[in-house]
Amino acid sequence: MKTMLKDVLIAAFALALCTAPAAADDVKAGDLVISQAWSRATPGGAKVAGGYLTIENKGTVADKLVSVSADIAGKAEVHEMAMENGVMKMRLLDKGLVIDPGKTVKFAPGSYHLMLQELKGPFKQGDKVPVTLQFEKAGKVAVTLDVQDVGAQAPGEGGHMMKKMPDHPGMKM
Repeated sequence: MKTMLKDVLIAAFALALCTAPAAADDVKAGDLVISQAWSRATPGGAKVAGGYLTIENKGTVADKLVSVSADIAGKAEVHEMAMENGVMKMRLLDKGLVIDPGKTVKFAPGSYHLMLQELKGPFKQGDKVPVTLQFEKAGKVAVTLDVQDVGAQAPGEGGHMMKKMPDHPGMKM
């Protein structure tokens, strides 16, 4: 009985390792640490995708993300989304984005993001998409975006919206 239980536990552990999403490795460049780099799968025919990541400045001097490039996109830019007079607006950060010393900037849906345009191919869940970030001080930094499910809101998330819905009286699931 113990052998059977042990075999079941080993099999379950192996299955968990196989099904767990691969996380992008942290990338260190000078005083910067870039982590949680990801994107979403794109629906058929889509020509635009977003890239998300976290940049931490562990130094004592600010650095600036000045541009982004990606071979899979004809155009890549750094964008910000923000509410303005009750309307969500997106804008190009053509002067770059300052990462202050001791601070962390999170790129996420509805906030800062990499805008990859004129895609040369679709993003499929499980793909690895290489991009290059250009910083004022840290220079060029190669990062890989892990492609998640089309509805993902964070890295490693399957995008199932039902788990995020609040309970409503009379609603049965």
